[in-house]
Amino acid sequence: MRESLRTTLEELPPSAKLVYKTLEYEGSLTQGQIASQSLLPSRTVRYALSTLQDEGVVDEELYIQDARKRLYSLSTDEEPGQFETTASA
Repeated sequence: MRESLRTTLEELPPSAKLVYKTLEYEGSLTQGQIASQSLLPSRTVRYALSTLQDEGVVDEELYIQDARKRLYSLSTDEEPGQFETTASA
């Protein structure tokens, strides 16, 4: 894990860290699946996902099997400047 991502995650609430780790271990999941896997209430999962999306750590896409749901996964496409450290080596 890159140091800048680690720093970002350290500043997040515990629920967001747990959701991040759940997605890291399980792969792409819906909100309900995340709640089941993490044992967190749905409202807490919603807040954690929103926080992670604001930080650019999680991506949201349409869940093909049920268009009413969204599929969440860890962000793989980083925008330029995202998670970069300020110190140059």
